[in-house]
Amino acid sequence: MHHDSSARIVAELARWIDTAAPGERLPSTRALVARFGASPVTVQKALSTLGRRGLVESRPGVGTFVRAARSIAPPDLSWQTAALGHGEPAVTSSMSALQVASHDAFALHSGYPEPGLLPGDLVRAALGRVARSESRQRRAPSTGDADLQQWFATELADGASRHMSEPNPADVTIVPGSQSGLASILRAVVGPGRSLIVESPTYWGLIAAARHARVRLVPVPSGIAGPDPEVLEEAFARSGATAFYAQPNFANPTGANWSPGLRAGVLDLVRSRRAFLVEDDWAHDFGIDAASQPLVADDADGHVVYIRSLTKSVSPALRVAAVIARGPARERIRTDVQAEAMYVSPILQTATLDVVSSPAWRTHVRSLGHRLRERRDSLAAAIRAEVPELLLEHVPTGGLNLWGRLPANVGAEGFVKAAAEAGVLLTGGGEWFPAEPPAPFVRLNFAGPNPAGYTEAMRRLGEVLDRLSD
Repeated sequence: MHHDSSARIVAELARWIDTAAPGERLPSTRALVARFGASPVTVQKALSTLGRRGLVESRPGVGTFVRAARSIAPPDLSWQTAALGHGEPAVTSSMSALQVASHDAFALHSGYPEPGLLPGDLVRAALGRVARSESRQRRAPSTGDADLQQWFATELADGASRHMSEPNPADVTIVPGSQSGLASILRAVVGPGRSLIVESPTYWGLIAAARHARVRLVPVPSGIAGPDPEVLEEAFARSGATAFYAQPNFANPTGANWSPGLRAGVLDLVRSRRAFLVEDDWAHDFGIDAASQPLVADDADGHVVYIRSLTKSVSPALRVAAVIARGPARERIRTDVQAEAMYVSPILQTATLDVVSSPAWRTHVRSLGHRLRERRDSLAAAIRAEVPELLLEHVPTGGLNLWGRLPANVGAEGFVKAAAEAGVLLTGGGEWFPAEPPAPFVRLNFAGPNPAGYTEAMRRLGEVLDRLSD
């Protein structure tokens, strides 16, 4: 009975506190006893409950007052551990590339180009037009807008082999960003408990998605020339995997660009193994000294499952990507996509198509290549001049990143932390390896803000490295 009475007092006083001014005094205990017809113990219990909730504060000898700065007691969420049952810890280490830098930091950690490198005027105009169109009132087909499907297919048709029929727009599935598309591919093409061969290092988002999908990763070493076909073949034989995820064009993080011989060799291998190649063409629009050459353009029999996103090159606000697959693989991927997302917003699809079908888009992409070349060369020169101990094994012909190897006696995690304290944000290389990294690496994005500050940023890194090497 006392419990019910205390709860009633708490509820009524809480409603009164909601309308009271901060610092207003509550009635005395004697007055509350009389008002509620409860015992002093019950009233004190109610006031204690209000205090734990952060609604009131007690001043001994003076009274109880509405708390001036309202605070809410932290919720007790420990019950969820038992309710959720067995599980793996969430992957958190790979999120550094998504952090927003402060204005006074040298930001070399992001996975995105800075806004000044994006077609902002085209995006704003496209969004304005789509806001006035009928697209804002309708839903999109589950496979995507037909015109946008056609655009992605046409992009591939320009580089298609004569041995392959022209890409069919019906094989294109529009998805809400590459991460969502990769997740669907993992679930539909690989499946939980099964193996996926990956380059090592590889894209951290794929590592996170695979762990979430309960896919077992089988790493094969991959450097500036890409993976060794013999080692790759051994991995297929040893693991029983039927899929290989790779980035043949300007790999993230290494910047590797596969040679024509390696491309042909890997395609022959996956054909002979009756396997899939999941081709992530993330940097299609970031060619500098070379253009992206998708392997799917040489695939006639549906071995390549291709994914390309426009989020990085058009706008982070337009999360639109395409998965291109044939046959039963296409149907399984679509079933998963529809169960997960139903369809991609027609507003985003129409605005994206408006941008990339504009003549100004081609002009922008050509200009972007020149601007990225200037930044890449400037950052590489600053590294060699100010921190030569950070070894660049090569300068990539496209993409957004430089991949640097630290001296063996310097840990990447400690280096990244010390660099951040010095105002230089980097991404630690350990985030890009599906198993233990063979050496300490860091990734530096040359498409971030303030390229004029590269020399100063590298000078600070040199000082950090000197301290850590002592």
